[in-house]
Amino acid sequence: MLSEPRSGRLAAWGNALLAGLVSPDDAVLTIVGEDAVHRVEGLPGEAGPVGLTLALGRLRALGVTGLRVALPAPGHPLGLSGPPEFNARALDAEEAVVCHGAGLGLVPEVYEVGPDGDLHVEVLWHCLAVREAPPADVPSLGEAERELAEALREATEVLSRLDVAGSGPVAEAAVEAYRARAEVGREVLAPGYPPRAVRVLELAQRVGLLISVAYENGHGGAVSASEIAARSLALRPVERTARRAQVAAYNAFVEERERGVR
Repeated sequence: MLSEPRSGRLAAWGNALLAGLVSPDDAVLTIVGEDAVHRVEGLPGEAGPVGLTLALGRLRALGVTGLRVALPAPGHPLGLSGPPEFNARALDAEEAVVCHGAGLGLVPEVYEVGPDGDLHVEVLWHCLAVREAPPADVPSLGEAERELAEALREATEVLSRLDVAGSGPVAEAAVEAYRARAEVGREVLAPGYPPRAVRVLELAQRVGLLISVAYENGHGGAVSASEIAARSLALRPVERTARRAQVAAYNAFVEERERGVR
């Protein structure tokens, strides 16, 4: 969770584009980010892969009015609604975009292309049929914010008690360094998202950074098997909560539209 998921960028800026809040060029430029190119294959009416600008226009023509994010993990089909083929591919990729208004979903496949020393990343989004049903285990923004704050407090207490790297000032400095690099020239969400969604996503990303730093910095004082197990037990639910909060934030645009806020 150190970096923004590609599905999050696609959903957020795709939603802003569908709502007429950004231009196609600006949306695609932000979605692609540091990657070399994004293409979409399997779109109805297209014989082969097409560029992202054409793909987003085609989705609009097919009736898509919004984009949701799924961030599934083993045993946790977060944001998915089926069928099994789509769920399996999304689980392998650990992310997907589900189209609202049409029974379609997009799963990224990432390639490194080029010679050693000059590699660049290309992304192929596979367009597949999805079941139009409520997504699995996605909380409201309010629920996500409350759960995340509670989970963060509990995990911090356990990690501090175990003297685990990731709960002290060194970890905090590492998190701030990560954030500084990640946030240069980056908007947390696209135009049109409610401020609460931005707040929830920022907190979820911060929690994700803390979890990653805790894992990467070793076991700290947790030298016994039981202490290491306790550390993992403390991190697992907060990591799950952070993923749920991320999905709630990215999906807030569509949820508000469904409630008639927009």
